[in-house]
This record gives sequence, C-alpha cells and structure tokens, in this order.
Amino acid sequence: MIFNNIYMIEQDFVCTDDFVSNGIVKWNSPSNIALVKYWGKKENQIPQNPSISFTLSKCHTSTSLEFKPKKNKDSNVIFEFEEEKNHPFGQKIKLFISSIDKYFKFLNNHDIYIRSKNNFPHSSGIASSASSMSALSSCLVDFEYLNSNKKNKSYYTNKKSFIARLGSGSASRSIEGPISLWGLSDSYQGSSDLYSINISKDVNKVFLNYQNSILIIDPGVKKISSSIGHKLINENPFSNTRFDIARNNISRLKDIFKSGNLDEFINLTESEALMIHSLMLSSNPYFILMKPNTLEVISRILEYRRETKSPISFTLDAGSNVHLLYPLSIKQTVQKFIKDDLLIFCKSNACIHDYLGKGAEKVL
Repeated sequence: MIFNNIYMIEQDFVCTDDFVSNGIVKWNSPSNIALVKYWGKKENQIPQNPSISFTLSKCHTSTSLEFKPKKNKDSNVIFEFEEEKNHPFGQKIKLFISSIDKYFKFLNNHDIYIRSKNNFPHSSGIASSASSMSALSSCLVDFEYLNSNKKNKSYYTNKKSFIARLGSGSASRSIEGPISLWGLSDSYQGSSDLYSINISKDVNKVFLNYQNSILIIDPGVKKISSSIGHKLINENPFSNTRFDIARNNISRLKDIFKSGNLDEFINLTESEALMIHSLMLSSNPYFILMKPNTLEVISRILEYRRETKSPISFTLDAGSNVHLLYPLSIKQTVQKFIKDDLLIFCKSNACIHDYLGKGAEKVL
C-alpha cells in the first residue's frame, strides 16, 4: 500500500511512543498457501523474489498478549504455547520481541504474557509460522494503535505485515486476504519487499472463493526447517534462474487472475510447487520433504483430472502435505473424490477443508 502517497520505508514503522499501560489484546490469524513461491532471502528477511499467496481461513493461530507495567528493571516476556509453559518456541519468541523493540519503544516499559495456540499441526509444512507470527504482530501493533494518536488504517495494516515479516517472511502475507503479494514487483504498483499488499482487486470472481483441501500426509515436524532451506538456495546453481522465473510468474499470474483461465492457473501453480521441491533436491546438502504418499496423492490427482476434465490442481508448501485447489462450483464432487480416493494416503485419514479468507481478525 501507499501511505500519504509515499511508499513506506523502515523508518516509518518506528514507534517512539513511550507509554505505560495495562491491557489485553487477542487476534486470530490464518495460514496461507503460496502460489508463486518464496524460497530464498537476503539479509533482514528481504525476499529474493516476490511471491503471491491465497490467504486461508480455517487454519489459524490464536494469540493473546497481556501487557502489565514491568515490576523490575528489565522487561519480562512469558510465553505459553497450547497451555504448555517453557515450550521450545519460547526462546525464539523472546529473541524476536527483543529484536523489534526499536519499532515499539513502549515494550521496554512492560511485562508481556503471550498465550498462543494453533488449530492445526505446526512445523509440518502448512505455514504455521505464517499464522503464528502474523497473529503475534497483529497483537503488538493493535496495542500500539490503542495507545496512540495515529489512527491511519493503512499505516497499521502495513506495520502488522512489516513486523510479521521480521518473524517469518511468509507471515507478512497472512495479514490481509483473500490474495496477497509480498515483494517488489514491476507488475504491481505499491508492492514492497518490506510488507505485503492486498491484490484482490481486478481478480476474476472464480478465484475469490477458491477452495483449498489440505491432505495431511504427515503431521509431524519436518526434519529440515524452511529457514535452512532458504539459506541453501543462495548457494544453489539454479538459484538465479529460479528467481527470474518467479518474477515472470508474478506477471503471468496477474493476467491469469484477471482472465480466470483455470488451465493456465493449474499449469503455473503446479510447476511452481514442483520447482521448489526440485531445488531442495539440487541443494548441497540435498534434502527431500515429500513422502511416498505425497507422490501417490499427486498421481491420483493428475489421473482424476485427466479422466474427469475437472479443474483441480495441487500445490505443495515446504513439507509433505498436499494442498488441493479447486473452484467452489465443484466442491461437492471434489470432496467426494478426496473421501473415496485420497484419504487412505493421509495420516489417520486427516484432511482440512479450507477456503480463502480475509486475513487476521481481532478477537479481543
């Protein structure tokens, strides 16, 4: 977005308000699924290429922040994940809070109690870092909003995305929906490497209520984190070619969104998914996140599409789970196909039927 007709820069997000206050804020924020993938970053969470994603709805993180005037000289951050204190995530969250204090001067005046929980598996390739960091950033920025004289909506929306990006790049795309772009692109005015923008305008209506069924091949924690993958891509011999393809695919997808061409959409999204996983295979050291059942499900999807001419497509995040994308108009028949033919390959027959959503939402 553009704030006061000027593209926002990092300094715009520095909050010098030095207040002390009590308060509780709570936000839900969803996961997202990238269509043009983000894989590779520079320093300070700057992407090597722009990316576009569908913002989801059902898969979300619920986070609350309770602020109290600090009792001692140093601020205290207490983190609880799914009612578990001393969770391994706690240290990462505390480091993150300390790293962003220049954007929230008031943090040093408070003890902060953070309580967070997911309604879907974390660290398994369903973008739980996106939902969790966007929920956390929404709470932080909301508390600033409640205690500040600034009331410009665009500013706070952009700041939520900016702060979320510092915790997890893809989290910047979960603030708004149903379709978001993160990264500087010649195809979209107002785009930025610092925060995401909503690009749902001028999109064919077939895409605005798209469905996304997540086939849970493996709900466990993946062996190689996305953070490691992002570092390895920079040494990959195919990295520059990949970044150029991604930039071009942003332009292609913009045209597809406008035309509603589902055949082109299928071709682009599936090739993007397979390209990212091929880059994992060509990294040094190489790694494989797909499972045998991932490939079996993909094979069944392709076979079903050939036989029925149904405009379904798959995509993959950085994990083994398969996202099945399809228009709302064929929801009933596709979900029957999933039940009859695909659930057998999912762990405990697990599948999450999701759909496009509006982004982060205030609860309290």
